[in-house]
Amino acid sequence: MAEIERVTVPEHEFKRGLGLYDSTMLVAGCMIGSAIFLVTPSMARQLGSSGWILLSWVSAGVLTVLAALSYGELAGMMPRAGGQYVYLREAYSPLVGFLFGWTLFLVIQTGTVAAVAIGFARYLGTLWPAVSETRYLIPPIHIGRHYALSLSSAQFVAIIIILSLTWIHTCGLKWGKLVQNVFTAVKIVSLLGLIAVGIFVGVNWAALRINFSAPWTPHGYTAIVPGVSAATSYGLFVAFCVSLVGSLFAADAWNNITFTAGEVKNPGRNIPLSLIYGSGLVITLYLFANLAYFFTLPLNAIQGAPSDRVATTMLQTIFPAVGGVLMALAIMISTFGCMNGMLMTGARAYYTMAKDGLFFKSAGELNASRVPGRALLVQGIWTALLVLPLTYDPATHVYGNLYGNLLNYVISAELIFYILTIASVFVLRRRRPGAERPYRTWGYPVTPALYIIGAVVIFLVLLFYQTSITVPGLIIIATGVPVYMWMRRGSKDDDSRRPATGTPAGEAAAR
Repeated sequence: MAEIERVTVPEHEFKRGLGLYDSTMLVAGCMIGSAIFLVTPSMARQLGSSGWILLSWVSAGVLTVLAALSYGELAGMMPRAGGQYVYLREAYSPLVGFLFGWTLFLVIQTGTVAAVAIGFARYLGTLWPAVSETRYLIPPIHIGRHYALSLSSAQFVAIIIILSLTWIHTCGLKWGKLVQNVFTAVKIVSLLGLIAVGIFVGVNWAALRINFSAPWTPHGYTAIVPGVSAATSYGLFVAFCVSLVGSLFAADAWNNITFTAGEVKNPGRNIPLSLIYGSGLVITLYLFANLAYFFTLPLNAIQGAPSDRVATTMLQTIFPAVGGVLMALAIMISTFGCMNGMLMTGARAYYTMAKDGLFFKSAGELNASRVPGRALLVQGIWTALLVLPLTYDPATHVYGNLYGNLLNYVISAELIFYILTIASVFVLRRRRPGAERPYRTWGYPVTPALYIIGAVVIFLVLLFYQTSITVPGLIIIATGVPVYMWMRRGSKDDDSRRPATGTPAGEAAAR
C-alpha cells in the first residue's frame, strides 16, 4: 500500500530573514548568559588547580565545536524549522523527537529562561533595592512541606521581562532579530572589556604565582562524594568529568539556531558556518575570561567568591567603588540578550511539533507577521509560571527556585539527546546515503565519534557519582511517554505524520 503523504504548510511561509551575521549573533547570544560569571568557583572547588580548570574549559570547547560540526551536516540536510526535534524524529522515531521536544518545553528551554530572568532581576536589585526576592507582593503560600508559591518584586520583574520579549517576537522576525543583534554585540564587547581589565589592568603578580607555580597540583578542593576527590588520579578524573557540567552548561544553547532553520537565508551554508563561528567565538571568550580571573584573584579567592560571583569579585577588587555596578550592568545586558534568543528559537520547535500533532494544534500556525505567535504565547506563559514555584527547606527555612532543581536534573539527561543527535549523523548516512548534504561533517567519522565517546563517559560518571540529580532527569524525560501516547491517540500512524519533503514518505511519493 502506498504511504500516505501528509499535507503540510510549506516552509516558505516563514520569512527567511536571518543572514550569516544574524545567525552567528543568535548562536553567540543564546550561549552567553550569566553562567560564565558564576560557574568557575564551583569548578575550582571540585578541581583545586588552575591548570585543570582551564583544561575543563578547553575540553568543553572542543566538545562543543565537535558537536557543532556534526549539527552543521544535519541542519544543511534538513533546513526546516524545528532543528534538533526534526533530526531525532527523522533518524529514530517521532517518539524520540517528542521526548526531546517535551523536555525542551517542560524544563530545558523554559526553565533556563526562567532562571536567567530571575538572574536579571537579582542584578537589577543591586542597582534598585526595591527589586528583591524577599520583597513579596504575595508572600509564600505553602503547598505541602517542601514547596510554595510566591510573587516577589524580583519574580514580578522576571515575568514582565519574559512576557515583554514574547510580545516583541510576536510582532515579527525583524524586531526579535534587531534586539538579538544589538544585545549580543554589546555583551561581546562587555565580555572583551572584562577580559582586558582582568588581564591588563588588574593583573596581580602574587595571584599569578599562586595560580600558576604548580598549575596541575590540586589544593583547596572538596570531595565529589566521600572518599573521591582530586587528591587521587581516579578522583581527579571524576572531578574533571563533574566539572565539565559547569563549563558545558555555560556553553549550552549553541544549537538553538537550528530551531529557526526555516528563517535562515541559504541555510545549507549559513547554519553550519554560524554554528562554527558562533560557538568558536564564545568558547574563546570564555577561556580568556577565566584567564582574567586567574590573573586577578588567587585560587582560594575564586573558590570562596561570595555567592560564586567570581566576575563581580574580580571587578570589585580592581574598582572597589564601582566594580559591582559595572558587573551588574554587564550581566543584565548579557542575560537580556540570552532570554531574547532562547524565546525566539524555542517557539519554532513547538511550532513544528504542533504541525506533527504533538503539541497544541493552534501552536502550529503562523500569525500575520509570519512567526508562530501562539507557540510563542504558550511558551511565554509556561516560562512565566515557572518563575512562581519555590522549594522550601523546613530545617533551615530557606526558599529556593523550583526551576533550579529541575535544571539540575536535566543537565545530565540533556547529554543523552546530544549523543543521540550526533549519532544520527551515522544513522542518516546509512539510511539516506543519497540525500542532499550541502555541508558534510568535517573529519567524519572521527569528529562525531569523539564527541559521542566523550559525552558517554561524562554521562556515566554523572550517573554513578551524581545519581541524585541524574536519575530524576531521566524520570522527567520518561514522563513524556504517556503524554506522547495520549497525543497520538486516534491519530494516523507515525509515518503518515512526517513532512513530505526530505523524508522517506516524500521520497516514496516522488518515486
